[in-house]
Amino acid sequence: MIQRRQSKPGTTVESEDSDDMTTLIDKKDNVFVMSNKKSKYPVLQVDLRLISDLVVVIVSAAIGGIVSSCLGQPVIVGYLLAGSIIGPGGLKFISEMVQVETFAQFGVVFLLFALGLEFSLTKLKVVGPVAVLGGILQIIIFMFLCGVTALLCGAKLSEGVFVGSFLSMSSTAVVVKFLVERNSSSALHGQVTIGTLILQDCAVGLLFALLPVLGGNGGLLQGMVSMGKLLLVLSMYLTAASVLSWSFVPRFLKLMIQLSTQTNELYQLAAVAFCLLSAWCSDKLGLSLELGSFVAGVMISTTDFSQHTLDQVEPIRNLFAALFLSSIGMLIHIHFLWNHVDILLASVILVIIVKTAVVTVVSKAFGYSIRTSFLVGVLLAQIGEFAFVLLSRASNLHLIGEKMYLLLLGTTALSLVTTPLLFKLIPAMMNLGVLMHWFPSESDTQNEEKVSMIEAYNRSL
Repeated sequence: MIQRRQSKPGTTVESEDSDDMTTLIDKKDNVFVMSNKKSKYPVLQVDLRLISDLVVVIVSAAIGGIVSSCLGQPVIVGYLLAGSIIGPGGLKFISEMVQVETFAQFGVVFLLFALGLEFSLTKLKVVGPVAVLGGILQIIIFMFLCGVTALLCGAKLSEGVFVGSFLSMSSTAVVVKFLVERNSSSALHGQVTIGTLILQDCAVGLLFALLPVLGGNGGLLQGMVSMGKLLLVLSMYLTAASVLSWSFVPRFLKLMIQLSTQTNELYQLAAVAFCLLSAWCSDKLGLSLELGSFVAGVMISTTDFSQHTLDQVEPIRNLFAALFLSSIGMLIHIHFLWNHVDILLASVILVIIVKTAVVTVVSKAFGYSIRTSFLVGVLLAQIGEFAFVLLSRASNLHLIGEKMYLLLLGTTALSLVTTPLLFKLIPAMMNLGVLMHWFPSESDTQNEEKVSMIEAYNRSL
């Protein structure tokens, strides 16, 4: 027997006498199961289902990573495929997707925190113009191209503009992990790529403000006001971070070093807490967790403790990064990919060609060598994991139809799976370019890049 009673407006409480189970249903019909009844004394409550799901994800990710490594493939491929096998589109081993995905979000946070620790503000000044202006120009170009294509095909302009903004996003997690594994994050093409990725992450918030305008749920003025407020909050947040980076952070870290003479446990905990606090503040201000964690890393990178901090958080980053990439793999439905592999594969090839061409041209326009520009283009020639968030939001606003939703979802999933394989082909493509005299030799390019970096740095002073 089930008894229903209304506890709050929009919230229904169901009590099932047979199982002594209470469920809560909110306004969006989400069901929450209260598995532990109230007790007179405090009782330690454990979510065994979440523990079971995390064990499955971590074990499958480890197996997938080992198999990929043995086959000479990047471990990212193993993580993504492992997630697709155990997820809803595969063997359906995972029952609580929301909890696992929420837990895995820490992977992006720590990945960008470690990235911030390795990022050089001096080099950021050098690549700043191409990262900021070039990144914005790339988004505008994709919006324009897709908007024109939509009009020529008889579709709505708003749908084309959204698809353009969607395709302009690249995968921060996958690209950064590849650069770190190849020790290329400090190279010129690595710095340009990372700077552009950070700009794209910042632009996600602006695109979220633009979606209601495209969906017809707000006027143009309302959308411009929302984006203006977001830019103001961003500037205030970065100003506060800049002040803290020289006034508070060095003293705080020095104190943690003094208190951690016997063990690094306290320093490690303080570094993680600082990262999460910055991410939380950024999210509460309407920005993003990713931006806050990256800014926290950059703040520490200006001190003498950046390398020590990176050594402490690197194991945590690797664990949660594997968990995050596996959770991304869970969004991949193997049956859907197999049934529409021809259309999706053609879409992925088209995305790779167009994105590589656009990014290469934009980077070359800012004075970089054709070799460096092409490397940046190939590294950014995929659709990022944050595109899933934009796609979900656009679907809720009825900005795109069901067929377009499934096409973009499948293309993004297949793009993320094939990206590590594409990265494996980069050395062969570069060697072919040298043999065909498309690119100069690597030694000549390095000399040109050193000169260009010195000139750009002198102009930034």
